[in-house]
Amino acid sequence: MNSKKRRCPLIKSGHLFYFKRSASLPFIIFLCVVSSLQCQTKKGNNQLITGADRLISEYSNLLINKKIGVVFNQTSQLPNGTHLLDTLSNLYNVVSVFSPEHGLKGNIEAGKKFFDSKNSSSKIKFHSLYGLWKKPTKEMLKGIDLLIYDLQDIGVRYYTYISTLFYVLEAAAENKIPIIILDRPNPLNGYKIEGPILNKEFKSFIGIAPIAVRYAMTAGELTNYFMGEGLIKNSSDLNLKIIKLKNWDRNKYYDYYYVNNWQKTSPNIPDLNTAIVYPGTCLIEGTNISEGRGTFHPFLQIGAPFINPSKLITEIEKLDIQGVELKPIKFTPKSIPGMSTFPKYKDAECEGIKIILTNKEKFNSVEFGIKLVYAINKLYPKQLKFRNEHFNRLIGNNITIKKIRAGIKPEEIILSWTKELNDFKKIRNKYLFY
Repeated sequence: MNSKKRRCPLIKSGHLFYFKRSASLPFIIFLCVVSSLQCQTKKGNNQLITGADRLISEYSNLLINKKIGVVFNQTSQLPNGTHLLDTLSNLYNVVSVFSPEHGLKGNIEAGKKFFDSKNSSSKIKFHSLYGLWKKPTKEMLKGIDLLIYDLQDIGVRYYTYISTLFYVLEAAAENKIPIIILDRPNPLNGYKIEGPILNKEFKSFIGIAPIAVRYAMTAGELTNYFMGEGLIKNSSDLNLKIIKLKNWDRNKYYDYYYVNNWQKTSPNIPDLNTAIVYPGTCLIEGTNISEGRGTFHPFLQIGAPFINPSKLITEIEKLDIQGVELKPIKFTPKSIPGMSTFPKYKDAECEGIKIILTNKEKFNSVEFGIKLVYAINKLYPKQLKFRNEHFNRLIGNNITIKKIRAGIKPEEIILSWTKELNDFKKIRNKYLFY
């Protein structure tokens, strides 16, 4: 058997391909699964085993004689690099693939719509859940006996994969199609909860449910929460199975299990440090400040033509920032296909700050984001412009902008979330698996 990582032929060159089974295929797949389990990083005597691993090794009987629809993207992999779609398509009858924002290969920039397609050489239908529809339609689900969801999200409310999860659960319930959720770890750990709870009037695709910005749950636990809190329509009709993780410690970040093996979850989240900082600096999207799109370090640097880096760093450092080092930087956003075609301040030099994560345990990303926006507003109240609708959908309310504009200290803003966060934590605890 070739010792190189097996790539998924179904996503080669951005197209779907159908390939025939061979006589030796079951043996090959068996070796892939064994290799997958062996290659995982060990910590003590424990090994992290994902829902995807367990589907193949323990629950394959659920797939026999089923017409299967899968909700997958480039993160739907076994730990040895074999794509789960590759494995399932060889052994079982996969008839449809549904992909979330950024597409099946994860190379479509944020916010860009893409549409259904079917390659003439493929018997598998490809459906976009970020084009005309964000929720699978009855027509899309026609002929499917079983749905499988397997996406690696990053544990942040405005990361749209969890909204896709929400709508797929609704569609499965409405159409009475059984669904399997393959659980994966929360890369930002499962204990640090931050940010206000989404107010229901600000529900959107970047805020699908009343949860914190950093909600510290896995996709399986979040599914449990959606169901238990009655958020999924017709949930009593849903035939649901969640295949849980084995040996996941919710106190650990992603790199505890996978050293130097971050799977790029979307075009602008290229590494774990970016994912950790993202819940805070994503708030910059709701302003006229560049969040670093159009560079190869999005969300780890922010700036604008009118910012004085030294003054901004001095102002932020007054606010008790822990876990990061701030450095002055100049950058010029460019059009980068697949990442950001039309970034803010395209081709204009920006000055700002580079964010270097020094201690992820001490760093509170959402608090940092509020303090960052507060400091910018204090220094540049006339130059700073809020994109009110977008910022309010991100933060989940319409009072945070008003408080920042009024000069209310960030500590007071953050403390105002305490009761709703404590209430959320009590509810959330009922739905935890680990």
